[in-house]
Amino acid sequence: MIFHITSQVEWSQAQARGEYTAPSLVTEGFIHFSTNKQVLSVANAFYRGRKDLVVLKVDEARLKPELKWEAPAGPPADNISESDLFPHVYGPVNLDAVIAVLEFQPNPATGTFDDHPHE
Repeated sequence: MIFHITSQVEWSQAQARGEYTAPSLVTEGFIHFSTNKQVLSVANAFYRGRKDLVVLKVDEARLKPELKWEAPAGPPADNISESDLFPHVYGPVNLDAVIAVLEFQPNPATGTFDDHPHE
C-alpha cells in the first residue's frame, strides 16, 4: 500500500472527475506518494496545522499509471534520509485503486501530526 496526503476538497473534486490528479503532476510530472512509515514525516514537513486533510490509501497493484520508487524530489523531511525511496505515480490515479480514504487531523495543541491516519 502507498499513501497520498490531499485535502478533502481535492478528493471531492477527484470523485466528480473520475480520477485523482495533483498540481505536482503538471509541475513535476508525477504525484508524490509515501509509504506508511513516511506519512507522518511528510505531513509534518509540508502540512503542519492543516485540518482539511485526508490520506488516500492506494493499492499499487490496481494503479493504471506507472509507479516508480525514487529518491525524494526535494530536501528530505525529518526522519527521512536521502537514501529513502518514495513512490511516485506518473499519471492520474484511477479511483478504483483508492481502497480507503483516511481521516487525518493534527494535534490540536501543537498542529503536528502525531498519529497515523485512521480508517
